Amino acid sequence: IPTAIGNIFEGAFTGEGVAGGALGAMIIGFQRAVFSNEAGIGSASIAHSAVRTDEPITEGVVSLLEPFIDTIIICTITALVIGTAQVAAPDFAGDAQGVAMTSAAFEREFSWFPIPLAFAALLFAFSTMISWSYYGLKGWTYLFGESERGQTIYKLIFCAFVALGCVVQLGPILDISDALVFLICVPNILGLYFLAPIVKREMNSYFDRIKSGEIKKFK
Repeated sequence: IPTAIGNIFEGAFTGEGVAGGALGAMIIGFQRAVFSNEAGIGSASIAHSAVRTDEPITEGVVSLLEPFIDTIIICTITALVIGTAQVAAPDFAGDAQGVAMTSAAFEREFSWFPIPLAFAALLFAFSTMISWSYYGLKGWTYLFGESERGQTIYKLIFCAFVALGCVVQLGPILDISDALVFLICVPNILGLYFLAPIVKREMNSYFDRIKSGEIKKFK
């Protein structure tokens, strides 16, 4: 594990890593944010906004758990498994990439692991389709109204694109989705900066009311 962690830091702070760090972090960060925790994209707020609460800050606090669990915990564990496997056997995955590399890394110690990993990847893909169909539906109804006919049209279009995505090459699909996600991120991040003072004010007000006892804490 120490060697794997050392390799991570070495790769991040070499000349090549530093030179491409700023631009690479922006591009790759935007690309992978949609597949990891959606932080900065603005899509998750569509789901959180459906919650009925008198204190919106509470939902913001809850949403902070998502990037922590998805990225800090799960992605770190995955990276360490791949890193330690690479230390023990540099060619353990051959030409495999992505989930295939992860599967090969776990399979070195647990021969049965590719089966539950494949099932988890299936659930991840299915849940991603459901969540993004909901995000798209909210955008559709915002633009065209909430008529039942309009929603049915959207659902048919979404299902058609799901079927289309199963038969075309993966590369172009990822390139298009990455480009669209980048277009989403730019205005959303600008909005975050402009609205940060309001968020800070509301957050301070909420925690001050907790400290004063105005808002009761449940134990």
